[in-house]
This record gives sequence, C-alpha cells and structure tokens, in this order.
Amino acid sequence: MKNIFLVLTIAFSTSFALAQEPIVWNPDYELQLSDYQSPESEINAALTSYSIYSGSKIDFSFNMNSVSFMFTKNFNDKVKAIFQKNLAVLVAPDSLTANQLLQFGRYDFDLVELYSRKIRKKIYEEKGAFSDASLFQPIFNELQQEMNTVSAQVFKATDFGKDAEMLQIEHNKVINEINTLSDFCMTCKPKKNRK
Repeated sequence: MKNIFLVLTIAFSTSFALAQEPIVWNPDYELQLSDYQSPESEINAALTSYSIYSGSKIDFSFNMNSVSFMFTKNFNDKVKAIFQKNLAVLVAPDSLTANQLLQFGRYDFDLVELYSRKIRKKIYEEKGAFSDASLFQPIFNELQQEMNTVSAQVFKATDFGKDAEMLQIEHNKVINEINTLSDFCMTCKPKKNRK
C-alpha cells in the first residue's frame, strides 16, 4: 500500500516565527512581563495609550501515513496551546497598566488552552476509523470563532483587564472548565467511554 503522508497545520495566527521556541501551555507556568518580547513592547511614561497582543494561539499539526491516521483516535498531543514570545506585544504608560494587561494576557493564554481541550475532545468524539483529515477544519473553525468571540467580550467588558475583579471571575470560569476537561490535556489519554 502506498503511504500517503498527511500534514495539517492550523494556527490561530497567520504568522509563524522560527526565531524562538514558543511556550507550550503548562498549568505550573504563569506568563511574565518579560515574556512579551516583541520589539514593539514597551512601558514608557510618554505613552498616552496602551494595548496588548497576547501572542497565544492554537497550533495543530501532525504527520502520519494513512494507516496510522486511520487507527489513531487520540490527537491530544497534536493540538497545542502556545505562546509566541517574539509576537507578544504589550504597550503601557506605566507598570500598573502593564500588569493589568499582563493579567488579561494570562487569562487569554488559559482561554487558548481551554479551547485546545475543547478541540481535542470534539476530535476524539467525532473521529471514526474512516474519517479523513477534512474532519478537523470545521471543528477548528467553529471553536476558534467561539474562542475569539469570548476573548473579545471579556477584553471589552474588563476594559483591557482594568476591571481586575471581573477579569478574575472570568479567569476562574476558564480554569474550572479546563479542570472539567482534564482528560483532554495535551499529554492525557481520554477514557475509552466517549461520553
């Protein structure tokens, strides 16, 4: 049988940078201001505005022959929540604003992990023996759109993270959902029972 190699890369961002290894989401790591390493990042009292581009995205890629693909059910390790330091931008006039933006960046990175787990779960539930790689794109598109909507709503509702109390409430919801989907962490093997 002729081997057919499947390569699928779906990314939350259209940019891909090879300059630095991205940070892969880990429950024990918390983003720091020093992680925002884009040349555009700065904290400067002369600034009159502030902004953030979190640098967080979902990375999904695999390379396997058609037989391996057919018998693979668990794609958890193929879907990663990553943070790209060299693309992460944080601009603020002072350290207070910078830390408020950082809190939003931490929320957003956890939100990306939550949606990575939702993608892993949906793939696990829907991938059958005769499925092909076209199964993944609609799942990814639907959940990415939902994630972008949630992120934008929280961004607006918390005024870029300035409403710390509301942001903490939203962040706690995300952490609770991540914990609920514990079978779908990147290194986890889901239970045989699909439901």
